[in-house]
Amino acid sequence: MKALAPGTVIFHRHRGYGVITTVNLLTGWISARFGSESRTLDLNLSTDEVQFADGEAILFRRAPPDRMPHARLMAVVRELHKAGYQKLYLYSWPKPSGLHWRWHLFTGPRDWMQRSWREGWYGSGADYNSNPVMGWGDLPGASTEELIHALAKFDPQGLAQALGRDEDHTAWFASVCDALLPGYMYSLDMQRPEGAPLTEMPAVPVIPVRATLAPYSGPEIGWPPGWAGLWSKVHVMPAPRVNFTGVPEVPAQADSADEAD
Repeated sequence: MKALAPGTVIFHRHRGYGVITTVNLLTGWISARFGSESRTLDLNLSTDEVQFADGEAILFRRAPPDRMPHARLMAVVRELHKAGYQKLYLYSWPKPSGLHWRWHLFTGPRDWMQRSWREGWYGSGADYNSNPVMGWGDLPGASTEELIHALAKFDPQGLAQALGRDEDHTAWFASVCDALLPGYMYSLDMQRPEGAPLTEMPAVPVIPVRATLAPYSGPEIGWPPGWAGLWSKVHVMPAPRVNFTGVPEVPAQADSADEAD
């Protein structure tokens, strides 16, 4: 499906041609201005009869667009790794609301906790949700190659810092892309008890980038090189107690009678 973004020309059977002024890729609601009308009209792409200007149907319910940019960014990083820019890293983590995920591209030393920040190299799914661009002068719906050219033009000095070899991370990232793209992204989210160190190493959380995708059911994704030392042990489910009686055990239950008394 074509990109849906502010400025996209649409056609409504009762209003004619119009231009999208705002969009929410999470809910499918848009605002559009038709003809010489001063006010915008709110429409829902799942129920209202809206088409692209060339007559192509907008199948938002059956084929929704990506609601976050992370899968597209993963494809960009993978191609740049192949071109020798292996010191380029993508960090993604959830916002406190849990509704959107942030992203941060950084270059140079592979230091996940003390990452270098450059203007335009970070963003949020909340921003992408209302305007699906990275902010590099790219257009909505740009291909991976077009995004790479846009980034190189936007900040050539920053991209030059990614030149170099990091074979361990490049191999890990390529395997993750093979497992997840194009429909899923990884989240480097570390849950820890308040004031306590990390004690277990779970699988990397995997998030679908489109609303209609089922939860990820593929192979577990390992953490990037250098992360293993953050945990004191690998998470293992407790083994069941050995039963020598031959009689199936009934799970223990709370004594509801005592509680009632």
